[in-house]
Amino acid sequence: MKEINPKDTTRAYAFEMWMDAPMPMLTFFRTIDVTRLVKISKQKRLKFNMLMCWCIGRAASSIKEFYMLPVGRKLMQYDNIAVCTIVANREGEVSSCDIPFSNDLQRFNGDYMQLTTQVAERCENHDLTDSMVIGTSALAQYEIDGAVGMYSGVFNNPFLIWGKYKKRFLRTTLTVSFQFHHMQMDGAHAACFFNNLQEEINKLHVG
Repeated sequence: MKEINPKDTTRAYAFEMWMDAPMPMLTFFRTIDVTRLVKISKQKRLKFNMLMCWCIGRAASSIKEFYMLPVGRKLMQYDNIAVCTIVANREGEVSSCDIPFSNDLQRFNGDYMQLTTQVAERCENHDLTDSMVIGTSALAQYEIDGAVGMYSGVFNNPFLIWGKYKKRFLRTTLTVSFQFHHMQMDGAHAACFFNNLQEEINKLHVG
């Protein structure tokens, strides 16, 4: 990662407007059709959460704003992105695990399984400081309509939260919340990300 001058980017106006805002975060909600994801998860014996994280990485990777992030008073640019998942560890608590994103699903799945197992056993967070990390939190056992993340003023990373998916007739849906820093992206970018996410889920194919 490297520091970049906001004036040399498309986020110059947003940097000026939102860096001193007391609450610069926005949260979007959308109900996603995850019917295909659930089907592939069961057929191929792959974790639903892993597939969801991979599709999130795929959806974000084509949007250049995801590679920039305000850190303190600086705007940083990254070459890579990662997806963070929350892991239940052996002490009954939770730890965070950053998984480097790869377009290769098999490689991402291997990293996901290895790193989450390691984090669960060691009860230590796995952090990737050289990647722009997209946070996620899956409350898969609970039915929730949405969640708004807490803005700490320390971590400005985009963050997604979801609960238990819902089955209705022939469709399975999942309500997802997406919190992001307004300096990093505008509402149109967030909406585009959600469109990309649905498209990635719809076209997911595992050989």
